[in-house]
Amino acid sequence: MEQQPRGTGRATLDHASEPHPVSGSHVELALGHTPRMVDGGFRSPLATDALAGVVAIVTGGGTGIGRATAREFVRAGASVAICGRRPEPLSEVARELGDRCIALPCDIREPEQVGAFLDAVHERFGTVSVLVANAGGQFVAPLESTPLKGLRAVHRLNVDANWDLTQRVAERWMIPERRGFVAFIGFSPRRGIPTMIHSSMARSALETLAAGIALEWSKFGIRAVCVACGLIDSGGLEGYGGTTLVEEWAEMVPMRRAGSAEEVAATIAFLASSGGGYVTGTTVVVDGGTDAWGLGERPPELEP
Repeated sequence: MEQQPRGTGRATLDHASEPHPVSGSHVELALGHTPRMVDGGFRSPLATDALAGVVAIVTGGGTGIGRATAREFVRAGASVAICGRRPEPLSEVARELGDRCIALPCDIREPEQVGAFLDAVHERFGTVSVLVANAGGQFVAPLESTPLKGLRAVHRLNVDANWDLTQRVAERWMIPERRGFVAFIGFSPRRGIPTMIHSSMARSALETLAAGIALEWSKFGIRAVCVACGLIDSGGLEGYGGTTLVEEWAEMVPMRRAGSAEEVAATIAFLASSGGGYVTGTTVVVDGGTDAWGLGERPPELEP
């Protein structure tokens, strides 16, 4: 990653002024002195029927955290509808997960595409009780060099599109059925990330949206949480220095390693289950202690 921002949130960055949805796959690392939860790979703690009867929409479901979340939901008994802009990774996930998964290309910024996607979900499953608003994007740029056009592009995807999709899913299924759970994806550190202030602003808005849903839609049986992710190695860092750079960033994390997409997915799945039934309107941080530690580095030198 150019300009080497520290303590970065989601590993899904691009240099262009138009952000793109999350991409990449989990890459195994052996970082620092803190072992993974289970040697040899991650093992979910959820029962295979923990989400039985649940139908979930997962945006950005072809890669990274979205793909891991779709896998975890199906493993725990749910059915899933995934979408994203690129059909190839979506098709791969659908083939892997079988008849409890449908996958359709959809740019969530485009209302017509969203409408067609939701119609297809309704035709296949008839209902939706969980929305995982995972699709998002950003680019690397100092605050003073971030153009208004770039800021608007990031907010159009991360805030406007998620607002629209959440309203549509709630109005169509969750409010009439008096049940539902919405998970947004935020950033850690939560106080802002250098060279990604534009996206930190957008992710903060999602935290507020989750709280607002708790305030106004709890009466409909709808819960919402923002899951703020720290350094998550979902494959998106490969174009920014690869494993070497991830290891360097991991030294800024108290647990001295990057998290995995599977760990984030298991957290979301638990929150969507009955075990998370009293959790709403808050932010759950999955970051190895990054938010508590701060940026973990010296501030930049003063300009003369």
